[in-house]
Amino acid sequence: MFKRFLENKIALGCVLFILIIALIGILAPLIAPNDPYVNNILNKFAGLSKEYPLGTDQLGRCILSRMIYGIRYTLFLSLLTMLGTIGLGTFMGILAGYFKGAVDEIIMRIVDVMLSFPSQIMILAVVALLGVDIANVIIANVFIKWAWYSRMIRTNVLKYREKNFVLFSKTVGSGSPFILFKHMIPSISSEMIVLATLDTGWAILNISTLSFLGLGVQAPIPEWGAMLNEAKNVMTTNPKQMIVPGIAIVCLVASFNLLGDALRDVLDPKESRV
Repeated sequence: MFKRFLENKIALGCVLFILIIALIGILAPLIAPNDPYVNNILNKFAGLSKEYPLGTDQLGRCILSRMIYGIRYTLFLSLLTMLGTIGLGTFMGILAGYFKGAVDEIIMRIVDVMLSFPSQIMILAVVALLGVDIANVIIANVFIKWAWYSRMIRTNVLKYREKNFVLFSKTVGSGSPFILFKHMIPSISSEMIVLATLDTGWAILNISTLSFLGLGVQAPIPEWGAMLNEAKNVMTTNPKQMIVPGIAIVCLVASFNLLGDALRDVLDPKESRV
């Protein structure tokens, strides 16, 4: 599998790109040329220069510095959201698929109710109920999206539940914890990785969208969606202020989508498309 991954140039390139972006975000204080929060109204809309490689915004803040610091919020908050979502969804999906019976019925009826409403509307409703805060945005995303993962994971668990190696473990007296951690979770791990990778792009778009609408990360924090929100008022006079974070979001989301598609081919060659 690792050899197939190394041979897949798309997967390798996407992983390298994402790791570089993450590393830049981690090392932001060392890499950013300026303080992303310092205002200098006399330098507003400054052009490209050595001091301001991507110019400045309407408050004279360095756009490049804000983009670099924004990685911490746009990427890392999205990864945190996805970890919470896939963790809760996997836990509930395994409970429903493995133990079945009343546990399965209760969980699946809750999932049916959750999936009967448009996810974006539900997220907006939860944020409105809890209040405008990035922590509430993450909670809302996890609370709404786990149901979709739970159903997908349950389907995979049911597929492996009657496999010979699981039945043999039950026959020899192995307990449920041993079967779940030794057989079930490793068996569904590839599907979990692909699902999480593909949906990380969704998490990035969702957090950026909520920040753009003023419901997520609040100014002056340099999150890419919030930067787009600030830039929309000066789009005609300083277009690069909107173009830069817009292109960055597109590239990052596309990288996760391409990586997820490539991982699906790597982890299950039978699904690869010619």
